[in-house]
Amino acid sequence: MAASSSASATAMPYLDKTDFLKLQNGSDIRGVAIDGVEGEKVNLTEPVAEAIGAAFAAWLMEKKKADSSQHLRVSIGHDTRISAKLLQNAISRGLAGAGLEFVHYGLASTPAMFNCTLTKDEAFLCPADGSIMITASHLPFNRNGFKFFTNAGGLGKADIKDILERAADIYNQFTPESLKNSEKKALLNFKKVDYMIAYTSDLVKAVRKAAGNIEKPLEGFHIVVDAGNGAGGFFAEKVLKPLGAITSGSQFLEPDGLFPNHIPNPEDKTAMKAITQAVLDNKADLGIIFDTDVDRSAAVDFTGREFNRNRLIALMAAIVLEEHPGTTIVTDSVTSDGLTTFIEKKLGGKHHRFKRGYKNVIDEAIRLNSIGEESHLAIETSGHGALKENHWLDDGAYLMVKILNKLASARASGNGGGSKVLTDLIEGLEEPAFATELRLKINQFHPDLKEGSFREYGEAVLKQLENSIGSDPSLHKAPVNYEGVRVSGHGGWFLLRLSLHDPVLPLNIEAPSNDDAVKLGLAVLEAVKGFGGLDTSALKKFVGAS
Repeated sequence: MAASSSASATAMPYLDKTDFLKLQNGSDIRGVAIDGVEGEKVNLTEPVAEAIGAAFAAWLMEKKKADSSQHLRVSIGHDTRISAKLLQNAISRGLAGAGLEFVHYGLASTPAMFNCTLTKDEAFLCPADGSIMITASHLPFNRNGFKFFTNAGGLGKADIKDILERAADIYNQFTPESLKNSEKKALLNFKKVDYMIAYTSDLVKAVRKAAGNIEKPLEGFHIVVDAGNGAGGFFAEKVLKPLGAITSGSQFLEPDGLFPNHIPNPEDKTAMKAITQAVLDNKADLGIIFDTDVDRSAAVDFTGREFNRNRLIALMAAIVLEEHPGTTIVTDSVTSDGLTTFIEKKLGGKHHRFKRGYKNVIDEAIRLNSIGEESHLAIETSGHGALKENHWLDDGAYLMVKILNKLASARASGNGGGSKVLTDLIEGLEEPAFATELRLKINQFHPDLKEGSFREYGEAVLKQLENSIGSDPSLHKAPVNYEGVRVSGHGGWFLLRLSLHDPVLPLNIEAPSNDDAVKLGLAVLEAVKGFGGLDTSALKKFVGAS
């Protein structure tokens, strides 16, 4: 392990719990890891990462009820970010200093890091008792962070808060001697394996099995992959090629943490345009795109039609409902009314629209199963998707494997036609002629907020909007809604909700025309006009109000 002595050579400033809690982003940890962006001060330093490693060790020993005689093992993987190896070594020192074994996986995907806690194979030093993925998803090159897993799944918000509070205490007890000691332990106990061999082998087996154990079920299919220079480049070489697919024209497979070509993000228009162009230029049957750490994905059919957002959900719902008729599909709150109609009327399933946040959606599907309502798919419009059959693992590569299974099984049963089989599955999905998302920011320094939090202010805005709906006969509040205020009218709908982490009220509007969308926007603008601390300039611009 390439050791860094920077942590032990310098005295560190005192940091309180608040400094550490600022690194929490829902069920992840995220911060600024390197300089390079003006005005963004580094707060995810090596000593901070070392403290987080030691804190996770303490949390894990408590959860596993381990004593000092047990050697718990933690695996560590990372995406292509340029700060990855420094943080990997720092977090390793934290784990080693706390007496835990650690294994470096090197470049890996987030889903693989959960999977290694389930795999039983001593050749890959599995199963791991816990695992850490070093990633900040699609955020800029200077950011980084951590996701944590045990065999029970990803850690929740309360767990992350607990780890960060422990980390603050550990950090402030560091001494030059203790840091040198953990560095020595890390160097003595260093192990490395290429777990991605095991993970990709499982994906290949899944497609072969779906096609009736044919060795190369994708032979003749031309499939291009766009990894955006993130960690997903393995999919072309290690999954598609062994299955017989042609992968020429695949792009940005090389790891590069500066992301020189486009942001690795299936929600980004430039990224989707890049994979669409690659499909058309290469006359490919299918295009696949991943985010940086491969827990999100999207696809493009042979005509250049995108399978993302509502279309990806519709496609996955169609595949899952063929296997599990009548099952409940759990989605986030911003999915369209047309998707509900498609899932319930065309496919015969049930659409359960829940809150934003992939962990919220997955946990809700698990909850429904626990009370007797069968659910096999939890999926967000962002491209996060998890299946019951895959341990509710949030895995962009596995979503694409389900799509490949469909292609392979169609070919095996004599139905060719490339990716038309996928396009046909979402025939009848009603899509809005107009859709937009506007972000209404809350000014936390406005006098209207007084000493209150932006969250309280945002809730007051939502309450006012809810109250105003009753006085307009053309608007109807959704009878079942778990987040924000969702209202239908003028042939469309809007949802105003409070962001999970930021002082922002995102407003989603879908309608049959721009004019109908403006009518919905005007209703929202009228309802919130008394809130001086709410920046409605984006909404005013949209509706053409001065």
